[in-house]
Amino acid sequence: MDKTININIAGSMFSIDEEAYKILRDYLQALDLRFRNVKGGAETIEDIESRIAELFLSMKANAGVISRENVESMISVIGKPEDFDSSDQNTEYEETSYQGSKKRLYRNPDDTIIAGVCGGIGAYLNTDPVLIRILFVFFTAFFAAGFFLYIILWIALPPADRDSRKREMYGSEYARIMAMQRETAGSGSNRTRYNNGYYQTSRLGNAINEVFRALGRVLYVIMRVFLIFIGAVLLLTGFMTLLTFILIFVAKMPGAFSSDAMDFNIIYLPDFLNYMVSPQVYPWIMILAVIAVILPVAAMIYWGIKMIFWFKANDGILSLTLLVVWVLSLTTLAILFFNEGVSFAENSRSSVSIPIESKTDTCYVLTDKRVSDLINEKTLPFCTEDYSVLINDESKELYITPHLDIRDADGETPALTVRKESYGSSEITAFKKTDEILYNYKIQGDSVVLDDYFKIPAGRKWAADNVRLTLNLKTGTFVKIDPGTERLLDINRHCDDDNNWFPLEKRDGLSTWIVTEEGLSPVR
Repeated sequence: MDKTININIAGSMFSIDEEAYKILRDYLQALDLRFRNVKGGAETIEDIESRIAELFLSMKANAGVISRENVESMISVIGKPEDFDSSDQNTEYEETSYQGSKKRLYRNPDDTIIAGVCGGIGAYLNTDPVLIRILFVFFTAFFAAGFFLYIILWIALPPADRDSRKREMYGSEYARIMAMQRETAGSGSNRTRYNNGYYQTSRLGNAINEVFRALGRVLYVIMRVFLIFIGAVLLLTGFMTLLTFILIFVAKMPGAFSSDAMDFNIIYLPDFLNYMVSPQVYPWIMILAVIAVILPVAAMIYWGIKMIFWFKANDGILSLTLLVVWVLSLTTLAILFFNEGVSFAENSRSSVSIPIESKTDTCYVLTDKRVSDLINEKTLPFCTEDYSVLINDESKELYITPHLDIRDADGETPALTVRKESYGSSEITAFKKTDEILYNYKIQGDSVVLDDYFKIPAGRKWAADNVRLTLNLKTGTFVKIDPGTERLLDINRHCDDDNNWFPLEKRDGLSTWIVTEEGLSPVR
């Protein structure tokens, strides 16, 4: 069993265990050294000892014995000896060691309706807090500024939860106010108000404070309900975003998220990104992108939980650190994308035209190699509304769908024009990239045979490459197209003038069209 010692503090007897006694003894000795040579220091120490006795009496010690935890809790409330302002110990003190010291603004936990903001301002300005509360209500009712100002002060001002802070809040009147509090403590008297350094009983002030207190409880409940709602929204949004991120970018579950609803297939975006940027940069982009997404999601989840359960945590330094990390990750990510984007600065095109020498009024547009024959478990699609890419991750090649347009030759010789387009850091670089695009096509009599994809060779980054095919034919020429080539045409050609979709009539698997001055029209 631990040894206990009986001590007398400010006329009150306490039993304290040996370890707690040593800490208390050292604390009181440090205070004595702090105020020994200060005028009025003895009175200050007496006030502190009285406050210590009050705190010990309010603590429910285990079996009536003051423990180490009780002493440490008391010190955290009153403050350490070095917290007391006695930098100039040779100056004269009047009443307390804080006589003439600079006051500071705190929230006052001894005079609180909601958070003690008005009580703290009243103590700082040496005026009645009721007047401050009336001003806040006035500006809240008419301008709504009072509400936001109160919230800002609530967040910005620390509470005067230690005696050292109370000394700074009350200034030279600290000893007198503490004495008045001790006189009224436990007497059952009405609440008092602070006025010119004294606590004075005021029925009107008490009545107004009770009204504010009732309104404060109602507002507090409303605020808590609102914060719980906001917290639930943040928590749900954070978890859903995290789940979506995991399913799409980690588990790659396209069945859970339809690409049709997004205009492009985001499931394979990281895979496609690997062919857009340098191999050395790609891992860093992915790491920074994960940080840029995960940190705000984690913040939403954390603040959602905090708003719902309303707990306090010393997370200021951690939050600031993570905010700095997030901003740095976004900045670095933007710099990397900017550097990679230089390779898309200039555009260049190369084209070739092949005449069509057909003696009939019919032209067949047929497919040779089909991209559907390349699809397997080792290929990944990446599609937008106007641009389709198939990624062969095994051979490191890209297969991209070209665009086909059939129009009136307008008196010129019928011909097939193949135009290749790429981007690069300069026009010369972009032009060289167009030569690297691999696309197969041929003309055999009255037939134009096309592949329904072009290829980017392995080892070459994607450069927004494109192949545009233009087939110029005489007006009145019938064009028969197979399904493979039909997918290269605009699907809106299957719609009439009222934008109603209709099926095309096909014979031998070929749909029939006719060239008009306005372009290509279906034959039904």
